[in-house]
Amino acid sequence: MKALPFLVFTAALLGTAALLAAPPTRYVDAANPSPSAPYTNWLTAATNIQDAVDAADPGDLVLVANGVYQFGGALAGKSLTSNRVAILKPITVQSLNGPAVTTILGSQGNSRLGIPYARCAYLTNGASLVGFTLTNGAVPVSSSSQGGGAYADSSPLSPSTATLSNCVLTGNSAAHGGGAYGLTLNKCMLVANSASVGGAAFACTLDSCTLSNNTAVGSVPGLPSSGGGGAYRSTLNNCHIVANTASAQGGGAYASKMTNCLVVANQASQGGGVFGGQSINCTIVSNTASLSAGGLSTDGFATSVFNSIVYFNSAPTAPNWQSTTPLSHCCTTPLPVGPANFTNNPALLDPAAADSRLAPNSPCINAGINSAVNSSTDLDSNPRIAGGTVDIGAYEVQNPASSISCAWLQRYGMPTDGSADALDPDRDRMTNWQEWRAGTNPTNAASFLSISSITVTGLVATLRWQSASDVTYTLERTTNLLGQTSFFPAQTNLPGKGAQITIAHTNPPAASPAFYRLSVP
Repeated sequence: MKALPFLVFTAALLGTAALLAAPPTRYVDAANPSPSAPYTNWLTAATNIQDAVDAADPGDLVLVANGVYQFGGALAGKSLTSNRVAILKPITVQSLNGPAVTTILGSQGNSRLGIPYARCAYLTNGASLVGFTLTNGAVPVSSSSQGGGAYADSSPLSPSTATLSNCVLTGNSAAHGGGAYGLTLNKCMLVANSASVGGAAFACTLDSCTLSNNTAVGSVPGLPSSGGGGAYRSTLNNCHIVANTASAQGGGAYASKMTNCLVVANQASQGGGVFGGQSINCTIVSNTASLSAGGLSTDGFATSVFNSIVYFNSAPTAPNWQSTTPLSHCCTTPLPVGPANFTNNPALLDPAAADSRLAPNSPCINAGINSAVNSSTDLDSNPRIAGGTVDIGAYEVQNPASSISCAWLQRYGMPTDGSADALDPDRDRMTNWQEWRAGTNPTNAASFLSISSITVTGLVATLRWQSASDVTYTLERTTNLLGQTSFFPAQTNLPGKGAQITIAHTNPPAASPAFYRLSVP
Protein backbone atom coordinates (compact mmCIF):
# COMPACT_ATOMS: atom_id res chain seq x y z
CA MET A 1 0.00 0.00 0.00
CA LYS A 2 2.84 2.42 0.78
CA ALA A 3 4.27 1.97 -2.75
CA LEU A 4 1.23 3.54 -4.44
CA PRO A 5 1.97 7.22 -3.63
CA PHE A 6 5.55 6.72 -4.85
CA LEU A 7 4.29 5.28 -8.13
CA VAL A 8 1.84 8.14 -8.59
CA PHE A 9 4.59 10.69 -7.87
CA THR A 10 6.91 9.04 -10.42
CA ALA A 11 4.19 9.16 -13.08
CA ALA A 12 3.71 12.88 -12.41
CA LEU A 13 7.41 13.48 -12.87
CA LEU A 14 7.43 11.60 -16.18
CA GLY A 15 4.47 13.63 -17.38
CA THR A 16 6.26 16.88 -16.53
CA ALA A 17 9.38 15.72 -18.39
CA ALA A 18 7.30 14.92 -21.47
CA LEU A 19 5.78 18.41 -21.43
CA LEU A 20 9.19 20.03 -21.07
CA ALA A 21 10.55 18.03 -24.03
CA ALA A 22 8.04 19.59 -26.43
CA PRO A 23 8.25 23.41 -26.21
CA PRO A 24 5.29 25.48 -27.36
CA THR A 25 5.40 26.17 -31.10
CA ARG A 26 4.51 29.30 -33.07
CA TYR A 27 3.89 28.92 -36.81
CA VAL A 28 4.76 31.04 -39.82
CA ASP A 29 3.47 30.67 -43.39
CA ALA A 30 3.90 33.53 -45.87
CA ALA A 31 0.90 32.27 -47.87
CA ASN A 32 -1.54 31.97 -44.95
CA PRO A 33 -4.70 34.04 -45.67
CA SER A 34 -5.82 34.29 -42.03
CA PRO A 35 -2.99 35.02 -39.60
CA SER A 36 -4.07 35.41 -35.99
CA ALA A 37 -1.93 35.88 -32.89
CA PRO A 38 -0.53 34.06 -30.98
CA TYR A 39 0.03 31.85 -34.09
CA THR A 40 -0.19 28.49 -32.31
CA ASN A 41 -1.26 26.38 -35.34
CA TRP A 42 -0.92 26.40 -39.13
CA LEU A 43 -4.44 27.81 -39.66
CA THR A 44 -3.54 30.95 -37.71
CA ALA A 45 0.15 31.10 -38.73
CA ALA A 46 1.87 34.49 -38.99
CA THR A 47 2.81 35.65 -42.48
CA ASN A 48 6.16 37.10 -41.42
CA ILE A 49 8.69 35.64 -39.05
CA GLN A 50 8.99 38.70 -36.83
CA ASP A 51 5.34 38.57 -35.71
CA ALA A 52 5.73 34.98 -34.52
CA VAL A 53 9.05 35.77 -32.82
CA ASP A 54 7.43 38.67 -30.95
CA ALA A 55 4.59 36.40 -29.80
CA ALA A 56 6.91 33.62 -28.61
CA ASP A 57 8.09 33.10 -25.05
CA PRO A 58 11.66 32.11 -24.08
CA GLY A 59 12.24 28.48 -24.95
CA ASP A 60 9.58 28.38 -27.67
CA LEU A 61 10.02 27.02 -31.18
CA VAL A 62 9.04 29.12 -34.19
CA LEU A 63 8.41 26.82 -37.16
CA VAL A 64 8.51 28.40 -40.62
CA ALA A 65 6.92 27.02 -43.80
CA ASN A 66 8.49 27.24 -47.27
CA GLY A 67 8.67 30.70 -48.78
CA VAL A 68 10.59 33.92 -49.24
CA TYR A 69 10.32 36.15 -46.18
CA GLN A 70 11.06 39.74 -47.16
CA PHE A 71 8.66 41.72 -44.98
CA GLY A 72 8.55 42.53 -41.30
CA GLY A 73 11.49 43.18 -39.04
CA ALA A 74 12.70 45.35 -36.20
CA LEU A 75 15.58 47.45 -34.94
CA ALA A 76 17.89 45.80 -32.42
CA GLY A 77 21.08 46.61 -30.58
CA LYS A 78 23.08 49.75 -31.32
CA SER A 79 22.57 49.62 -35.09
CA LEU A 80 19.98 51.83 -36.76
CA THR A 81 19.62 49.29 -39.54
CA SER A 82 16.43 47.25 -39.56
CA ASN A 83 16.64 43.47 -39.29
CA ARG A 84 14.27 41.32 -41.29
CA VAL A 85 14.18 39.06 -38.21
CA ALA A 86 15.29 40.28 -34.78
CA ILE A 87 15.34 37.44 -32.26
CA LEU A 88 15.61 39.18 -28.89
CA LYS A 89 14.86 36.20 -26.66
CA PRO A 90 16.34 32.68 -26.32
CA ILE A 91 14.14 30.80 -28.78
CA THR A 92 14.70 28.59 -31.83
CA VAL A 93 13.48 29.72 -35.24
CA GLN A 94 13.53 26.74 -37.61
CA SER A 95 12.43 26.15 -41.19
CA LEU A 96 10.15 23.24 -41.96
CA ASN A 97 12.08 21.96 -45.01
CA GLY A 98 15.51 23.56 -45.04
CA PRO A 99 17.41 26.41 -46.74
CA ALA A 100 16.70 25.34 -50.32
CA VAL A 101 13.04 26.37 -49.97
CA THR A 102 13.07 28.86 -47.08
CA THR A 103 14.66 32.28 -47.56
CA ILE A 104 15.04 35.39 -45.44
CA LEU A 105 15.57 38.22 -47.92
CA GLY A 106 17.22 41.40 -46.70
CA SER A 107 17.74 44.65 -48.59
CA GLN A 108 20.98 46.08 -49.98
CA GLY A 109 19.49 49.56 -49.69
CA ASN A 110 20.18 52.75 -51.59
CA SER A 111 20.26 56.01 -49.68
CA ARG A 112 19.94 58.15 -52.80
CA LEU A 113 16.81 56.30 -53.92
CA GLY A 114 15.36 56.08 -50.41
CA ILE A 115 15.56 52.30 -50.33
CA PRO A 116 16.17 51.19 -46.73
CA TYR A 117 18.87 48.71 -45.75
CA ALA A 118 17.86 45.51 -43.99
CA ARG A 119 20.07 42.89 -42.36
CA CYS A 120 18.64 39.38 -42.58
CA ALA A 121 18.82 38.40 -38.91
CA TYR A 122 19.85 39.69 -35.49
CA LEU A 123 20.21 37.12 -32.68
CA THR A 124 20.58 37.59 -28.96
CA ASN A 125 22.30 35.17 -26.57
CA GLY A 126 20.72 31.73 -26.58
CA ALA A 127 18.82 32.31 -29.82
CA SER A 128 19.08 29.83 -32.72
CA LEU A 129 18.25 30.08 -36.40
CA VAL A 130 18.07 26.73 -38.22
CA GLY A 131 17.65 25.84 -41.88
CA PHE A 132 17.39 29.14 -43.80
CA THR A 133 18.98 30.90 -46.73
CA LEU A 134 19.97 34.42 -45.65
CA THR A 135 20.54 36.59 -48.70
CA ASN A 136 20.78 40.19 -49.89
CA GLY A 137 21.19 41.48 -46.34
CA ALA A 138 23.22 44.63 -45.85
CA VAL A 139 24.28 47.28 -43.37
CA PRO A 140 25.34 50.71 -44.68
CA VAL A 141 29.12 50.57 -45.07
CA SER A 142 30.82 52.57 -42.34
CA SER A 143 33.53 51.95 -39.79
CA SER A 144 30.93 50.42 -37.43
CA SER A 145 28.70 48.35 -39.73
CA GLN A 146 28.71 44.64 -38.91
CA GLY A 147 27.11 41.43 -40.14
CA GLY A 148 25.11 41.95 -43.32
CA GLY A 149 23.61 38.45 -43.21
CA ALA A 150 23.48 37.76 -39.48
CA TYR A 151 24.71 39.57 -36.38
CA ALA A 152 25.07 38.91 -32.66
CA ASP A 153 26.59 41.16 -30.02
CA SER A 154 29.94 39.63 -29.17
CA SER A 155 33.38 40.45 -27.82
CA PRO A 156 36.44 38.43 -26.73
CA LEU A 157 35.42 39.01 -23.11
CA SER A 158 31.74 38.25 -23.74
CA PRO A 159 31.29 35.87 -26.69
CA SER A 160 27.78 35.40 -27.97
CA THR A 161 25.88 32.13 -27.52
CA ALA A 162 23.70 32.76 -30.58
CA THR A 163 23.88 30.06 -33.28
CA LEU A 164 23.11 29.46 -36.93
CA SER A 165 22.76 25.85 -38.07
CA ASN A 166 22.27 24.38 -41.55
CA CYS A 167 22.01 27.84 -43.08
CA VAL A 168 23.21 29.33 -46.38
CA LEU A 169 24.50 32.92 -46.24
CA THR A 170 24.97 34.42 -49.68
CA GLY A 171 25.10 37.84 -51.30
CA ASN A 172 25.25 39.78 -48.02
CA SER A 173 27.49 42.79 -47.28
CA ALA A 174 28.83 44.97 -44.47
CA ALA A 175 32.09 46.60 -43.42
CA HIS A 176 32.87 43.86 -40.86
CA GLY A 177 31.68 40.33 -41.64
CA GLY A 178 29.67 40.48 -44.83
CA GLY A 179 28.01 37.15 -44.06
CA ALA A 180 28.08 36.92 -40.27
CA TYR A 181 29.44 38.72 -37.22
CA GLY A 182 29.83 37.36 -33.69
CA LEU A 183 27.94 34.06 -34.04
CA THR A 184 28.57 30.34 -33.87
CA LEU A 185 27.79 28.67 -37.20
CA ASN A 186 27.28 24.90 -37.52
CA LYS A 187 27.25 23.16 -40.92
CA CYS A 188 26.59 26.38 -42.79
CA MET A 189 27.60 27.57 -46.25
CA LEU A 190 28.87 31.15 -46.67
CA VAL A 191 29.06 31.99 -50.37
CA ALA A 192 29.71 35.24 -52.28
CA ASN A 193 29.43 37.61 -49.33
CA SER A 194 31.50 40.81 -49.21
CA ALA A 195 33.02 43.17 -46.68
CA SER A 196 36.00 45.41 -46.18
CA VAL A 197 37.20 43.06 -43.43
CA GLY A 198 36.05 39.43 -43.14
CA GLY A 199 34.15 38.78 -46.35
CA ALA A 200 32.26 35.77 -44.99
CA ALA A 201 32.73 35.99 -41.23
CA PHE A 202 34.16 38.27 -38.55
CA ALA A 203 34.64 37.20 -34.91
CA CYS A 204 32.71 33.97 -35.46
CA THR A 205 33.15 30.32 -34.53
CA LEU A 206 32.55 28.11 -37.58
CA ASP A 207 32.17 24.35 -37.23
CA SER A 208 31.98 22.12 -40.34
CA CYS A 209 31.25 25.07 -42.60
CA THR A 210 32.14 25.95 -46.20
CA LEU A 211 33.38 29.46 -47.04
CA SER A 212 33.67 30.05 -50.78
CA ASN A 213 33.92 32.98 -53.21
CA ASN A 214 33.70 35.63 -50.51
CA THR A 215 35.62 38.91 -50.82
CA ALA A 216 37.29 41.48 -48.61
CA VAL A 217 37.97 44.28 -51.06
CA GLY A 218 38.00 48.07 -50.73
CA SER A 219 38.64 50.19 -47.68
CA VAL A 220 36.60 52.21 -45.24
CA PRO A 221 38.04 55.08 -43.15
CA GLY A 222 38.84 53.77 -39.69
CA LEU A 223 39.24 50.14 -40.82
CA PRO A 224 42.47 48.22 -41.36
CA SER A 225 43.49 47.21 -44.87
CA SER A 226 41.04 44.81 -46.47
CA GLY A 227 41.82 41.35 -45.13
CA GLY A 228 40.26 37.97 -44.51
CA GLY A 229 38.38 37.19 -47.69
CA GLY A 230 36.91 34.16 -45.94
CA ALA A 231 37.27 34.80 -42.22
CA TYR A 232 38.74 37.52 -40.00
CA ARG A 233 39.72 36.89 -36.35
CA SER A 234 37.51 33.80 -36.18
CA THR A 235 37.78 30.18 -35.07
CA LEU A 236 37.30 27.56 -37.78
CA ASN A 237 37.03 23.84 -37.11
CA ASN A 238 36.72 21.23 -39.88
CA CYS A 239 35.95 23.84 -42.54
CA HIS A 240 36.46 24.14 -46.31
CA ILE A 241 37.86 27.57 -47.20
CA VAL A 242 37.82 27.81 -50.99
CA ALA A 243 38.33 30.54 -53.63
CA ASN A 244 38.00 33.58 -51.37
CA THR A 245 39.74 36.88 -52.14
CA ALA A 246 41.24 39.72 -50.11
CA SER A 247 42.81 42.82 -51.63
CA ALA A 248 45.34 42.96 -48.77
CA GLN A 249 46.17 40.02 -46.47
CA GLY A 250 44.68 36.61 -45.90
CA GLY A 251 42.64 35.52 -48.87
CA GLY A 252 41.29 32.54 -46.96
CA ALA A 253 41.65 33.63 -43.34
CA TYR A 254 43.23 36.47 -41.37
CA ALA A 255 44.43 36.12 -37.75
CA SER A 256 42.13 33.14 -37.20
CA LYS A 257 42.44 29.85 -35.32
CA MET A 258 42.00 26.92 -37.69
CA THR A 259 41.86 23.19 -37.01
CA ASN A 260 41.41 20.45 -39.66
CA CYS A 261 40.70 22.99 -42.39
CA LEU A 262 41.24 22.76 -46.14
CA VAL A 263 42.43 26.12 -47.50
CA VAL A 264 42.55 26.01 -51.30
CA ALA A 265 42.48 28.40 -54.29
CA ASN A 266 42.28 31.61 -52.25
CA GLN A 267 44.14 34.79 -53.20
CA ALA A 268 45.41 38.03 -51.69
CA SER A 269 48.36 40.38 -51.98
CA GLN A 270 50.09 38.70 -49.02
CA GLY A 271 49.22 35.38 -47.43
CA GLY A 272 47.04 34.11 -50.26
CA GLY A 273 45.77 31.25 -48.11
CA VAL A 274 46.36 32.32 -44.51
CA PHE A 275 47.72 35.43 -42.80
CA GLY A 276 48.65 35.07 -39.13
CA GLY A 277 46.66 33.13 -36.59
CA GLN A 278 46.95 29.42 -35.75
CA SER A 279 46.87 26.44 -38.10
CA ILE A 280 46.67 22.91 -36.66
CA ASN A 281 46.28 19.95 -39.01
CA CYS A 282 45.41 22.13 -41.98
CA THR A 283 45.99 21.57 -45.69
CA ILE A 284 46.92 24.87 -47.35
CA VAL A 285 47.39 24.28 -51.08
CA SER A 286 47.01 25.99 -54.47
CA ASN A 287 46.61 29.51 -53.10
CA THR A 288 48.16 32.60 -54.71
CA ALA A 289 49.49 35.99 -53.63
CA SER A 290 50.37 38.91 -55.87
CA LEU A 291 53.25 40.01 -53.60
CA SER A 292 54.43 37.33 -51.18
CA ALA A 293 53.55 34.18 -49.24
CA GLY A 294 51.17 32.36 -51.54
CA GLY A 295 50.18 29.88 -48.86
CA LEU A 296 50.96 31.20 -45.38
CA SER A 297 52.32 34.40 -43.87
CA THR A 298 52.85 35.13 -40.20
CA ASP A 299 54.46 38.56 -40.66
CA GLY A 300 55.28 39.11 -37.01
CA PHE A 301 52.12 37.55 -35.57
CA ALA A 302 52.46 35.16 -32.64
CA THR A 303 51.56 32.35 -34.98
CA SER A 304 51.60 28.62 -34.32
CA VAL A 305 51.55 26.10 -37.16
CA PHE A 306 51.48 22.36 -36.38
CA ASN A 307 50.86 19.23 -38.44
CA SER A 308 50.03 21.18 -41.59
CA ILE A 309 50.66 20.87 -45.32
CA VAL A 310 51.69 24.14 -47.00
CA TYR A 311 52.43 23.21 -50.60
CA PHE A 312 51.74 23.99 -54.29
CA ASN A 313 51.11 27.68 -53.53
CA SER A 314 52.46 30.54 -55.64
CA ALA A 315 53.72 34.11 -55.24
CA PRO A 316 56.60 36.23 -56.62
CA THR A 317 58.30 35.99 -53.20
CA ALA A 318 58.04 33.08 -50.78
CA PRO A 319 55.64 30.96 -52.83
CA ASN A 320 54.63 28.66 -49.97
CA TRP A 321 55.33 30.43 -46.70
CA GLN A 322 56.83 33.51 -45.08
CA SER A 323 57.21 33.09 -41.35
CA THR A 324 58.94 34.80 -38.47
CA THR A 325 58.02 31.93 -36.13
CA PRO A 326 58.96 28.23 -36.29
CA LEU A 327 56.71 25.63 -37.86
CA SER A 328 56.38 22.20 -36.26
CA HIS A 329 55.81 18.82 -37.97
CA CYS A 330 54.82 20.41 -41.27
CA CYS A 331 55.21 19.38 -44.91
CA THR A 332 56.34 22.38 -46.93
CA THR A 333 59.22 23.85 -48.89
CA PRO A 334 61.70 25.40 -48.34
CA LEU A 335 62.45 23.72 -45.03
CA PRO A 336 61.34 26.01 -42.18
CA VAL A 337 62.85 26.40 -38.74
CA GLY A 338 61.25 24.05 -36.23
CA PRO A 339 61.09 20.36 -35.30
CA ALA A 340 60.29 17.47 -37.64
CA ASN A 341 59.43 19.52 -40.74
CA PHE A 342 60.19 18.04 -44.16
CA THR A 343 60.04 19.07 -47.80
CA ASN A 344 58.79 15.87 -49.49
CA ASN A 345 55.94 16.20 -51.95
CA PRO A 346 52.86 15.48 -49.79
CA ALA A 347 51.46 13.00 -52.34
CA LEU A 348 47.86 14.15 -52.29
CA LEU A 349 45.35 11.68 -53.67
CA ASP A 350 44.18 13.69 -56.69
CA PRO A 351 45.01 17.42 -56.48
CA ALA A 352 43.94 17.98 -60.11
CA ALA A 353 40.42 16.95 -59.08
CA ALA A 354 40.63 19.02 -55.87
CA ASP A 355 40.98 15.89 -53.72
CA SER A 356 43.55 16.76 -51.05
CA ARG A 357 43.31 13.53 -49.08
CA LEU A 358 46.56 11.61 -48.62
CA ALA A 359 47.67 8.91 -51.03
CA PRO A 360 48.61 5.55 -49.39
CA ASN A 361 52.33 6.35 -49.69
CA SER A 362 52.12 9.98 -48.55
CA PRO A 363 55.02 11.05 -46.31
CA CYS A 364 52.43 12.90 -44.20
CA ILE A 365 51.02 9.64 -42.79
CA ASN A 366 51.92 9.18 -39.08
CA ALA A 367 54.27 12.19 -39.32
CA GLY A 368 52.56 14.68 -36.98
CA ILE A 369 52.80 15.30 -33.26
CA ASN A 370 49.90 14.04 -31.15
CA SER A 371 50.29 16.67 -28.42
CA ALA A 372 49.16 19.39 -30.86
CA VAL A 373 45.89 17.62 -31.71
CA ASN A 374 42.85 19.42 -30.32
CA SER A 375 39.99 17.59 -32.04
CA SER A 376 38.62 14.06 -32.13
CA THR A 377 37.77 13.95 -35.85
CA ASP A 378 39.35 15.01 -39.14
CA LEU A 379 37.78 16.96 -42.01
CA ASP A 380 35.92 13.82 -43.14
CA SER A 381 34.55 13.31 -39.59
CA ASN A 382 36.76 10.23 -39.19
CA PRO A 383 38.86 9.60 -36.07
CA ARG A 384 41.66 12.16 -36.00
CA ILE A 385 44.38 9.72 -34.92
CA ALA A 386 44.60 6.34 -36.67
CA GLY A 387 47.62 4.07 -36.49
CA GLY A 388 48.84 5.60 -33.24
CA THR A 389 50.23 8.88 -34.62
CA VAL A 390 48.37 11.77 -36.20
CA ASP A 391 48.80 12.45 -39.91
CA ILE A 392 49.84 15.84 -41.25
CA GLY A 393 47.07 17.79 -42.97
CA ALA A 394 43.29 18.01 -42.69
CA TYR A 395 42.59 14.35 -43.52
CA GLU A 396 43.56 11.20 -41.60
CA VAL A 397 44.27 7.92 -43.40
CA GLN A 398 42.14 5.47 -41.43
CA ASN A 399 44.01 2.22 -42.07
CA PRO A 400 47.68 3.07 -42.60
CA ALA A 401 49.79 0.13 -43.74
CA SER A 402 52.59 1.10 -41.38
CA SER A 403 52.54 2.51 -37.86
CA ILE A 404 55.76 4.43 -38.60
CA SER A 405 55.96 7.87 -40.17
CA CYS A 406 56.07 7.38 -43.93
CA ALA A 407 58.40 10.39 -44.22
CA TRP A 408 60.84 8.69 -41.83
CA LEU A 409 60.71 5.39 -43.71
CA GLN A 410 61.27 7.15 -47.02
CA ARG A 411 64.25 9.02 -45.58
CA TYR A 412 65.99 5.70 -44.95
CA GLY A 413 64.81 4.04 -48.16
CA MET A 414 62.42 1.63 -46.46
CA PRO A 415 59.03 0.40 -47.72
CA THR A 416 55.90 2.06 -46.34
CA ASP A 417 53.71 -1.07 -46.48
CA GLY A 418 54.43 -2.15 -42.88
CA SER A 419 56.88 -4.91 -43.80
CA ALA A 420 59.83 -3.00 -42.29
CA ASP A 421 58.26 -1.98 -38.97
CA ALA A 422 59.57 -4.90 -36.89
CA LEU A 423 62.92 -5.32 -38.66
CA ASP A 424 66.30 -4.44 -37.14
CA PRO A 425 68.56 -3.72 -40.14
CA ASP A 426 71.52 -2.42 -38.08
CA ARG A 427 71.22 -5.23 -35.50
CA ASP A 428 71.34 -2.97 -32.46
CA ARG A 429 68.35 -4.78 -30.89
CA MET A 430 66.02 -1.87 -31.65
CA THR A 431 63.33 -2.39 -34.29
CA ASN A 432 62.68 0.25 -36.89
CA TRP A 433 59.56 1.27 -34.96
CA GLN A 434 61.63 1.74 -31.80
CA GLU A 435 64.33 3.65 -33.70
CA TRP A 436 61.65 5.98 -35.11
CA ARG A 437 60.12 6.64 -31.69
CA ALA A 438 63.55 7.27 -30.19
CA GLY A 439 64.75 9.49 -33.04
CA THR A 440 67.77 7.27 -33.75
CA ASN A 441 69.28 6.08 -37.02
CA PRO A 442 68.07 2.59 -38.06
CA THR A 443 71.06 2.11 -40.37
CA ASN A 444 73.73 2.85 -37.73
CA ALA A 445 74.30 0.31 -34.96
CA ALA A 446 76.00 2.99 -32.85
CA SER A 447 72.82 5.07 -32.85
CA PHE A 448 70.42 3.81 -30.21
CA LEU A 449 68.63 5.10 -27.13
CA SER A 450 71.07 5.04 -24.21
CA ILE A 451 72.56 7.03 -21.37
CA SER A 452 76.12 7.78 -22.47
CA SER A 453 77.57 8.65 -19.05
CA ILE A 454 76.77 9.05 -15.35
CA THR A 455 78.93 11.05 -12.94
CA VAL A 456 78.17 11.08 -9.20
CA THR A 457 79.34 13.95 -7.00
CA GLY A 458 78.06 13.76 -3.45
CA LEU A 459 74.32 13.34 -3.67
CA VAL A 460 74.05 14.57 -7.27
CA ALA A 461 74.06 12.22 -10.26
CA THR A 462 74.82 13.93 -13.58
CA LEU A 463 73.54 12.00 -16.61
CA ARG A 464 74.20 12.68 -20.30
CA TRP A 465 72.76 11.34 -23.53
CA GLN A 466 72.45 12.31 -27.18
CA SER A 467 68.94 13.58 -27.85
CA ALA A 468 66.76 14.01 -30.93
CA SER A 469 65.06 17.34 -31.53
CA ASP A 470 61.49 16.06 -31.73
CA VAL A 471 61.52 13.50 -28.92
CA THR A 472 60.37 13.94 -25.32
CA TYR A 473 62.23 11.85 -22.74
CA THR A 474 61.47 10.45 -19.31
CA LEU A 475 64.35 9.65 -16.96
CA GLU A 476 63.52 6.80 -14.57
CA ARG A 477 65.36 5.24 -11.64
CA THR A 478 65.27 2.25 -9.27
CA THR A 479 67.44 0.94 -6.47
CA ASN A 480 67.06 -2.76 -7.19
CA LEU A 481 67.38 -4.76 -10.42
CA LEU A 482 66.50 -8.07 -8.77
CA GLY A 483 63.05 -9.64 -8.76
CA GLN A 484 60.17 -7.58 -10.14
CA THR A 485 61.93 -4.30 -10.68
CA SER A 486 59.89 -1.11 -10.57
CA PHE A 487 61.32 2.03 -12.12
CA PHE A 488 60.02 5.38 -10.94
CA PRO A 489 60.13 8.71 -12.82
CA ALA A 490 63.06 10.85 -11.81
CA GLN A 491 62.37 13.62 -14.33
CA THR A 492 59.66 13.79 -17.01
CA ASN A 493 58.82 15.81 -20.11
CA LEU A 494 62.44 16.43 -21.04
CA PRO A 495 62.44 17.92 -24.57
CA GLY A 496 65.14 16.76 -26.96
CA LYS A 497 67.48 19.38 -28.42
CA GLY A 498 69.14 17.54 -31.27
CA ALA A 499 72.28 17.65 -29.14
CA GLN A 500 73.66 16.20 -25.90
CA ILE A 501 71.42 16.64 -22.86
CA THR A 502 72.90 16.95 -19.37
CA ILE A 503 70.60 16.36 -16.40
CA ALA A 504 71.51 16.64 -12.71
CA HIS A 505 69.40 14.37 -10.52
CA THR A 506 69.72 15.34 -6.87
CA ASN A 507 69.39 13.31 -3.68
CA PRO A 508 70.01 9.75 -4.89
CA PRO A 509 70.07 7.29 -1.99
CA ALA A 510 73.43 7.54 -0.27
CA ALA A 511 73.51 4.02 1.11
CA SER A 512 72.08 2.07 -1.84
CA PRO A 513 72.82 1.86 -5.56
CA ALA A 514 70.76 3.78 -8.12
CA PHE A 515 69.98 2.49 -11.59
CA TYR A 516 68.72 4.79 -14.36
CA ARG A 517 67.02 4.28 -17.70
CA LEU A 518 65.53 6.44 -20.47
CA SER A 519 62.11 6.01 -22.03
CA VAL A 520 60.18 7.77 -24.79
CA PRO A 521 56.43 7.66 -25.50
